[in-house]
Amino acid sequence: MKKEAVDRRLWAVGQKEQADSESDLLPTAYSLQPTAPLASRARGFSLVAALFLIVVVAALGAFAVRIGASQQQTVNLSLLSARALAAANSGIEFGAYQALNASSCVAATLNLTEAGANGFSVAVTCSASAHAESGGTVNIYRIDATATAGTYGMPDYVSRHVYATFASAP
Repeated sequence: MKKEAVDRRLWAVGQKEQADSESDLLPTAYSLQPTAPLASRARGFSLVAALFLIVVVAALGAFAVRIGASQQQTVNLSLLSARALAAANSGIEFGAYQALNASSCVAATLNLTEAGANGFSVAVTCSASAHAESGGTVNIYRIDATATAGTYGMPDYVSRHVYATFASAP
């Protein structure tokens, strides 16, 4: 009986050594016992997700700020353009008044100071030509007006050029 007990023990020890040597050959992913509890392994994942979320929200915020600034600049330039057109039309009206009422076709520079046209400089030029008609002479006036504001090359620079043709009827 002693011999059987010793054989069983040796057989059990041999089986254990064989199992240990086989477990050394298996990758750690196949081991039946985890090396750390599941909760401690999942802690790093939430940190990665939080950092990703922060980066995405920051990028969206930067994009929104850039779009907002671009739209604001577009509105400002549109307003400056409309003001420049109004200033140039004022120059046309001034030139038409001088040509038709004062019979004077001279170049002039206007520095506007009222309301929305404040800060605009308008260069007005006029050219006249006389044409004989059946009842007399008709003068044709071409008036050019160029309104500018700001410094050329800067973001606030704006310029508009308009022209009009008038005739003095007998």
